[in-house]
Amino acid sequence: MSRVYNFSAGPAVLPEEVLREAQEEMMDYRGCGMSVMEMSHRSKMFDDIINEAEKDFRELVGVPDNYQVLFLQGGASLQFAQIPMNLMKNRVADYIITGNWAKKAFQEAKIYGRANKVASSEDQNFSYIPDCSDLPIDPEADYVYICENNTIYGTKYKTLPNTKGKLLVSDISSCFLSEPIDVEKYGIVYGGVQKNVGPAGMVIAVVRDDLITDDVLPGTPTMMKYKTQADARSLYNTPNCWDIYICGKVFKWLKNMGGLEVMKQRNEEKAKILYDYLDQSKLFKGTVRKEDRSLMNVPFVTGDKDLDAKFVAGAKACGMENLKGHRTVGGMRASIYNAMPKAGVEALVKFMAEFEKENA
Repeated sequence: MSRVYNFSAGPAVLPEEVLREAQEEMMDYRGCGMSVMEMSHRSKMFDDIINEAEKDFRELVGVPDNYQVLFLQGGASLQFAQIPMNLMKNRVADYIITGNWAKKAFQEAKIYGRANKVASSEDQNFSYIPDCSDLPIDPEADYVYICENNTIYGTKYKTLPNTKGKLLVSDISSCFLSEPIDVEKYGIVYGGVQKNVGPAGMVIAVVRDDLITDDVLPGTPTMMKYKTQADARSLYNTPNCWDIYICGKVFKWLKNMGGLEVMKQRNEEKAKILYDYLDQSKLFKGTVRKEDRSLMNVPFVTGDKDLDAKFVAGAKACGMENLKGHRTVGGMRASIYNAMPKAGVEALVKFMAEFEKENA
C-alpha cells in the first residue's frame, strides 16, 4: 500500500527518510545486535545517541550555552504543572489565552497560585491573536505564559508579547522547528514533539540556567524539578529512548534540508498554496484573521456540517487522511508540518477545487 498524505495535527507526519533509516536499524542498531528500543539507557551506545541529538538540536536552533536542553516525558501537558511548580516564587503568573492549550495551562496554574488572564481571544472563538503591546502585567508576576501556535484554531503569534521585563514562557509545540527562533527572548520555551519533530511521548524544554534551582514550590515531586532533570542530563530515570533516537534523526534531516530558515521558506510556500485557494473560494472559508494565520495548522469550513463530512470522506477516499477539524471548531483542518511535502498540499487544493465544482 502506498503512503497517504497525513494531515493529522499530532501524532503527525514524519520525514520518509527518517522512517526508512529507523526501519533499516530496527533489528540491529549499528552492529550492536539489538534495537534502540531494547538497549540500556545507561549504555555507551545510548549515551552517544542522546549526546548527538542534543548537539544537533543546539546547532539547529542556536541554543545559547546558558540554557539547558531537557528531553522530558509527560508531553506538553505535564509542563502546565511543572512550570508553576518551578517558577511561581511569588505565586503569581500572567497568562494570555489564545486557545484550548493556553486555557488548560492557565487552569492548571490556578492550583499553585494566582493566575491572571491578561488577554484573551475567546470572545471570537480564538480566531485571532489579541494585541499584546500594552498588557496589564502584574508587578508581582513570576512569568508571562503563551501558547505560540494554536493547533486547534490555526493562529500564530507574529510578534511576541511585551512582557514589560517579565520572564516569557512559551509552548511552541505546533510550530516547533518550523522556523528560526531566538531562544534568548524566553526564560523557558518548550514543545511536545509529536506534532512537528518526532513520535508522541516526549517534550523538549529549553530552560535558562538561572531558572534551574532547588527553590521550587513545597511538595514539588523530585522528578518534576528542572534541576533534577538537568543535573542528570535527562537521564534521572529511563527516558523515552526511542523518541530521543527518532528526534535525533529528524534534527539531522532538518540540518541536511538547510536548517530552520529554509524550513520557514518551504512552510510559507506550502501555506500560501492553501490560503490563496481559500481566499478565492466561494465554498470554503478560512476561520482565522489573515494576519494571525498559522503556517502549520489551517482550519476551514463550508458552513454546512453535512458538506464538511462529505468532504472529509471524499478526501480520505483519495488518500488524504485526518482532515476532520477538532470537535471544538468543526469543519476541516489541514496540518502541514515540516514533513508534509508540497505535493500533499497541491493534491489537497486540487481535490478542494473539484469538490467545490461538484457541490457549488
